[in-house]
Amino acid sequence: MRLTVWLFTITDSLDTSLYSMQIDLKVPATLSDITLEQYQEFIKIQSNSNDEEFIAQKMISIFCGITMVEVLKIRLTSLNDLIKHFSDLFNQKPKLQERFELGGVEYGFIPSLEKLSFGEYIDLETNLAKWEDYHIALSVLYRPITNKVLNMHDIEEYNPNEQKQNLMKLAPLDVAIGATLFFWTLERDLQKAILNYSRKQMKKMKSKTSQQEDNSVSNGVGTIQSTLSQVETLLNSSKSQDLTFFNVSPISLTKSKKQK
Repeated sequence: MRLTVWLFTITDSLDTSLYSMQIDLKVPATLSDITLEQYQEFIKIQSNSNDEEFIAQKMISIFCGITMVEVLKIRLTSLNDLIKHFSDLFNQKPKLQERFELGGVEYGFIPSLEKLSFGEYIDLETNLAKWEDYHIALSVLYRPITNKVLNMHDIEEYNPNEQKQNLMKLAPLDVAIGATLFFWTLERDLQKAILNYSRKQMKKMKSKTSQQEDNSVSNGVGTIQSTLSQVETLLNSSKSQDLTFFNVSPISLTKSKKQK
């Protein structure tokens, strides 16, 4: 998407009067136009600075691919238009993407969280918590598809290396945020499932007289509880992230420089 913004430019070293001109600025139209790496850079700036104006300017520099010198030439009204545009983008709640393409390769989401290997589990638990490490978590969750039939697919075995992990920095941001929101909602859905299942099975147990049948029901409940327990640590890791993905305020001339 291209957005027309107004710039201020000084005519020469003696004349400090300003005149304006228009330029077309390439602006991400959706979250898929922003890479995880760009977002990681923005989050790093935001966490290391309390200067809201500086954060807003760096945000535009990073997401629009222009220098800070160019950002500082943008008229304030246009700057605030850009801030509003990105605020609207980050208010979106992208769904989990089962597949996406990167560098001509189709990647698929891990088919079953219940069958995680120990290595996969450790790398997810360690790297889901912080955006700076999220590309490593994505390299566990998404891998090249080796076989697919309709909406089902197989992915390559987990053989981690730095090159594969760094490649995920180029993943679209909607893929990363969609995965984050997926983990946030997963526990709620699992808890509802086990609660409903347990209630139904308890009713059945009351009408049964066979100890063997009772054990079978108990084992069924235990299986779901085990599944919930298996992903609970991963869910807790993802929950340490702040779901406020974007928090940049418009810049006002009538107020003193704001600090976070």
